[in-house]
Formats: sequence, structure tokens, C-alpha cells
Amino acid sequence: MVPPSFYLILSAVLFTLGAAGVLIRRNALVMFMSIEMMLNAVNLTLITYSRLLENVEGQVFVLLVMAVAAAEVAVGLAIVVAYYRHKETTDVDEMDLLKW
Repeated sequence: MVPPSFYLILSAVLFTLGAAGVLIRRNALVMFMSIEMMLNAVNLTLITYSRLLENVEGQVFVLLVMAVAAAEVAVGLAIVVAYYRHKETTDVDEMDLLKW
């Protein structure tokens, strides 16, 4: 059996890589993938603690996080595609359409 600390370390590494991807990269699609990686790291942590404490609540929260992530991807991708059709770029530094 794999110790829970391994899962928690993997989750911390995934979350750190996702946070670095959001902060460093300027492409909107890469930023969305990095946010998804961060959400999956949180899911891994919730599942680990759910298994460790023998409680189902963590797994219920994972389902909720997955639903929110699916909605985020659908709305975010629609915005990026619409903006790409308008400006032909996905660089977030160029996205100033909503500024005054």
C-alpha cells in the first residue's frame, strides 16, 4: 500500500506546477490547463484524506469540484474562442476588450 504522504507530496507538486503555469505563461489556453492541474491537485488531496479518514465527504467535494471545473472550462473556452475570432490572439496581455 502506498503511504498517504506520497499522494500529498504529488498533490503539492502538481499544485505548484499549476500555480507556476498560471503566473509565468501568458497564453490563455495554457493558463486554463494550469488551473485544471491545480484543481486536480486539490481533488487528489481530498481523495487522499477521504481514504485516510474513511469518510465519503471528500469524494462528494471532488464531484463538486469536477462540476465547477467543467463549467469553468466551458465558459472560459467559449470566451477564448470568441476573443480569438475577434483579435486572432490568445495572449492575455493583449486582452483589453473589457477595459474602460
